[in-house]
Amino acid sequence: MTRAYPSTVAGPVEHEITVTRSRFVTTIAPVTDVADAERVVADVRRRYWDARHHCTAMVTGVLGDQARSSDDGEPSGTAGVPMLEVLRRRDLTDVVAVVTRYFGGVKLGAGGLVRAYSTSVSEALDRAAVVRRVELTRVDVTAPHADAGRVDNVLRDWVRHHGATFDDPHYGDAVTFTLWVPEDAIGRLRSDLAAATAGALDAVVGAPRVVDVVAD
Repeated sequence: MTRAYPSTVAGPVEHEITVTRSRFVTTIAPVTDVADAERVVADVRRRYWDARHHCTAMVTGVLGDQARSSDDGEPSGTAGVPMLEVLRRRDLTDVVAVVTRYFGGVKLGAGGLVRAYSTSVSEALDRAAVVRRVELTRVDVTAPHADAGRVDNVLRDWVRHHGATFDDPHYGDAVTFTLWVPEDAIGRLRSDLAAATAGALDAVVGAPRVVDVVAD
Protein backbone atom coordinates (compact mmCIF):
# COMPACT_ATOMS: atom_id res chain seq x y z
CA MET A 1 0.00 0.00 0.00
CA THR A 2 1.26 3.52 -0.82
CA ARG A 3 2.37 5.30 2.34
CA ALA A 4 0.70 8.60 3.19
CA TYR A 5 2.54 11.53 4.79
CA PRO A 6 1.43 14.69 6.62
CA SER A 7 0.15 17.38 4.27
CA THR A 8 1.34 20.98 3.98
CA VAL A 9 -0.08 24.24 2.63
CA ALA A 10 0.39 25.54 -0.89
CA GLY A 11 1.15 29.15 -0.01
CA PRO A 12 0.96 31.90 2.62
CA VAL A 13 -2.38 32.88 4.13
CA GLU A 14 -3.25 35.78 6.41
CA HIS A 15 -6.46 36.07 8.42
CA GLU A 16 -7.67 38.37 11.20
CA ILE A 17 -10.27 38.00 13.94
CA THR A 18 -11.28 40.29 16.79
CA VAL A 19 -12.04 38.93 20.26
CA THR A 20 -13.21 41.38 22.96
CA ARG A 21 -11.41 44.26 21.24
CA SER A 22 -8.11 42.36 20.84
CA ARG A 23 -6.98 41.84 17.24
CA PHE A 24 -5.49 38.46 16.33
CA VAL A 25 -3.71 38.49 12.97
CA THR A 26 -2.69 34.99 11.83
CA THR A 27 0.00 34.31 9.24
CA ILE A 28 0.30 30.76 7.89
CA ALA A 29 3.16 29.86 5.56
CA PRO A 30 4.77 26.74 4.08
CA VAL A 31 8.42 26.29 5.08
CA THR A 32 11.28 23.95 4.23
CA ASP A 33 12.87 23.71 7.68
CA VAL A 34 13.18 25.40 11.07
CA ALA A 35 15.47 28.14 9.76
CA ASP A 36 12.95 28.98 7.04
CA ALA A 37 10.18 29.11 9.65
CA GLU A 38 12.25 31.47 11.79
CA ARG A 39 12.64 33.77 8.79
CA VAL A 40 8.86 33.90 8.42
CA VAL A 41 8.49 34.74 12.11
CA ALA A 42 11.11 37.49 11.83
CA ASP A 43 9.31 38.97 8.82
CA VAL A 44 5.99 39.03 10.70
CA ARG A 45 7.67 40.75 13.66
CA ARG A 46 9.02 43.44 11.33
CA ARG A 47 5.68 44.00 9.64
CA TYR A 48 3.74 44.15 12.89
CA TRP A 49 6.46 45.74 15.02
CA ASP A 50 3.96 47.58 17.25
CA ALA A 51 2.04 44.47 18.39
CA ARG A 52 2.33 43.14 21.92
CA HIS A 53 2.67 39.41 21.12
CA HIS A 54 3.80 37.24 18.21
CA CYS A 55 2.96 33.68 19.26
CA THR A 56 4.24 30.85 17.07
CA ALA A 57 3.84 27.18 16.28
CA MET A 58 5.68 25.17 13.64
CA VAL A 59 5.90 21.57 12.46
CA THR A 60 8.69 20.47 10.13
CA GLY A 61 10.13 17.31 8.60
CA VAL A 62 8.62 15.00 6.00
CA LEU A 63 7.08 12.93 8.81
CA GLY A 64 6.14 15.96 10.90
CA ASP A 65 8.46 14.79 13.67
CA GLN A 66 9.88 18.20 14.59
CA ALA A 67 7.70 20.74 16.38
CA ARG A 68 8.12 23.82 18.54
CA SER A 69 5.97 26.66 19.81
CA SER A 70 6.20 29.92 21.73
CA ASP A 71 3.74 31.87 23.91
CA ASP A 72 5.82 35.06 23.45
CA GLY A 73 4.77 36.59 26.74
CA GLU A 74 1.24 35.22 26.98
CA PRO A 75 0.53 33.02 30.03
CA SER A 76 2.25 29.65 29.66
CA GLY A 77 0.29 27.15 27.59
CA THR A 78 -2.37 29.58 26.38
CA ALA A 79 -1.07 30.34 22.88
CA GLY A 80 1.76 28.35 21.28
CA VAL A 81 0.67 24.90 22.40
CA PRO A 82 -3.01 25.37 21.38
CA MET A 83 -1.80 26.67 18.01
CA LEU A 84 0.47 23.65 17.62
CA GLU A 85 -2.40 21.31 18.48
CA VAL A 86 -4.41 22.75 15.59
CA LEU A 87 -1.55 22.04 13.17
CA ARG A 88 -1.30 18.51 14.56
CA ARG A 89 -5.05 17.88 14.27
CA ARG A 90 -4.91 18.98 10.63
CA ASP A 91 -2.02 16.52 10.07
CA LEU A 92 0.24 19.23 8.64
CA THR A 93 4.01 19.58 8.39
CA ASP A 94 6.53 22.03 6.92
CA VAL A 95 4.28 24.85 8.08
CA VAL A 96 4.53 27.76 10.50
CA ALA A 97 1.72 29.70 12.16
CA VAL A 98 2.27 33.14 13.70
CA VAL A 99 -0.55 34.85 15.58
CA THR A 100 0.08 38.54 16.20
CA ARG A 101 -2.01 40.05 19.00
CA TYR A 102 -2.88 43.68 19.44
CA PHE A 103 -4.18 43.91 23.01
CA GLY A 104 -7.58 45.53 23.22
CA GLY A 105 -7.55 46.46 26.89
CA VAL A 106 -9.63 43.56 28.18
CA LYS A 107 -8.02 40.44 29.63
CA LEU A 108 -9.44 37.23 28.15
CA GLY A 109 -8.36 34.76 30.82
CA ALA A 110 -6.56 31.50 30.14
CA GLY A 111 -9.55 29.78 28.55
CA GLY A 112 -10.34 32.78 26.40
CA LEU A 113 -6.77 32.99 25.16
CA VAL A 114 -6.67 29.29 24.27
CA ARG A 115 -9.90 29.63 22.29
CA ALA A 116 -8.76 32.83 20.56
CA TYR A 117 -5.41 31.47 19.45
CA SER A 118 -6.86 28.11 18.40
CA THR A 119 -9.68 29.75 16.46
CA SER A 120 -7.29 32.15 14.76
CA VAL A 121 -5.18 29.33 13.37
CA SER A 122 -8.16 27.13 12.49
CA GLU A 123 -9.90 29.87 10.52
CA ALA A 124 -6.68 30.77 8.68
CA LEU A 125 -6.11 27.12 7.73
CA ASP A 126 -9.70 26.91 6.44
CA ARG A 127 -8.60 29.46 3.84
CA ALA A 128 -5.40 27.65 2.86
CA ALA A 129 -4.96 25.32 -0.11
CA VAL A 130 -3.82 21.95 1.21
CA VAL A 131 -1.05 20.00 -0.50
CA ARG A 132 -1.16 16.24 0.05
CA ARG A 133 2.11 14.34 0.23
CA VAL A 134 2.31 10.77 -0.90
CA GLU A 135 5.06 8.37 -1.85
CA LEU A 136 4.81 7.79 -5.59
CA THR A 137 7.02 5.79 -7.94
CA ARG A 138 8.62 7.23 -11.05
CA VAL A 139 7.50 5.67 -14.31
CA ASP A 140 8.92 6.68 -17.70
CA VAL A 141 7.22 6.06 -21.02
CA THR A 142 9.11 6.81 -24.23
CA ALA A 143 7.27 7.27 -27.51
CA PRO A 144 8.22 8.25 -31.09
CA HIS A 145 7.48 11.87 -32.00
CA ALA A 146 4.77 10.74 -34.42
CA ASP A 147 2.80 9.13 -31.58
CA ALA A 148 3.59 11.67 -28.86
CA GLY A 149 0.36 13.67 -29.07
CA ARG A 150 -1.89 10.63 -28.72
CA VAL A 151 0.25 9.09 -25.96
CA ASP A 152 0.28 12.40 -24.10
CA ASN A 153 -3.54 12.49 -24.12
CA VAL A 154 -3.78 8.86 -22.95
CA LEU A 155 -1.35 9.34 -20.07
CA ARG A 156 -2.81 12.65 -18.89
CA ASP A 157 -6.26 11.10 -18.78
CA TRP A 158 -4.90 8.07 -16.92
CA VAL A 159 -3.15 10.25 -14.32
CA ARG A 160 -6.36 12.13 -13.51
CA HIS A 161 -8.14 8.90 -12.58
CA HIS A 162 -5.42 7.06 -10.66
CA GLY A 163 -3.98 9.45 -8.07
CA ALA A 164 -0.83 10.04 -10.11
CA THR A 165 1.01 13.17 -11.29
CA PHE A 166 2.58 14.10 -14.62
CA ASP A 167 5.86 15.96 -15.32
CA ASP A 168 6.46 18.01 -18.44
CA PRO A 169 7.51 15.74 -21.33
CA HIS A 170 11.18 15.65 -22.34
CA TYR A 171 11.82 16.01 -26.07
CA GLY A 172 14.92 14.39 -27.56
CA ASP A 173 15.33 11.76 -30.26
CA ALA A 174 12.00 10.52 -28.87
CA VAL A 175 9.55 11.93 -26.31
CA THR A 176 9.83 10.75 -22.71
CA PHE A 177 6.84 11.10 -20.42
CA THR A 178 7.50 10.92 -16.67
CA LEU A 179 4.66 9.95 -14.36
CA TRP A 180 4.60 9.59 -10.58
CA VAL A 181 2.34 6.66 -9.78
CA PRO A 182 1.06 4.90 -6.63
CA GLU A 183 2.95 1.62 -6.32
CA ASP A 184 -0.23 -0.44 -6.37
CA ALA A 185 -1.31 1.20 -9.67
CA ILE A 186 1.83 0.44 -11.69
CA GLY A 187 0.47 -2.87 -12.97
CA ARG A 188 -2.72 -1.15 -14.08
CA LEU A 189 -0.72 1.53 -15.91
CA ARG A 190 1.26 -1.08 -17.79
CA SER A 191 -1.83 -2.98 -18.88
CA ASP A 192 -3.71 0.18 -19.87
CA LEU A 193 -0.70 1.47 -21.79
CA ALA A 194 -0.31 -1.82 -23.63
CA ALA A 195 -3.98 -1.79 -24.55
CA ALA A 196 -3.84 1.81 -25.77
CA THR A 197 -0.74 1.27 -27.93
CA ALA A 198 -1.33 -2.32 -29.09
CA GLY A 199 1.64 -3.38 -26.97
CA ALA A 200 4.06 -1.02 -28.70
CA LEU A 201 5.01 0.92 -25.54
CA ASP A 202 5.97 -0.17 -22.06
CA ALA A 203 6.52 1.61 -18.74
CA VAL A 204 10.00 1.73 -17.17
CA VAL A 205 9.70 1.78 -13.38
CA GLY A 206 12.16 3.89 -11.38
CA ALA A 207 12.59 4.87 -7.74
CA PRO A 208 9.93 6.22 -5.36
CA ARG A 209 9.91 9.70 -3.83
CA VAL A 210 7.57 11.84 -1.74
CA VAL A 211 5.53 14.04 -4.08
CA ASP A 212 3.33 17.06 -3.34
CA VAL A 213 -0.18 16.85 -4.79
CA VAL A 214 -2.55 19.82 -4.51
CA ALA A 215 -5.84 18.55 -3.05
CA ASP A 216 -9.00 19.04 -5.10
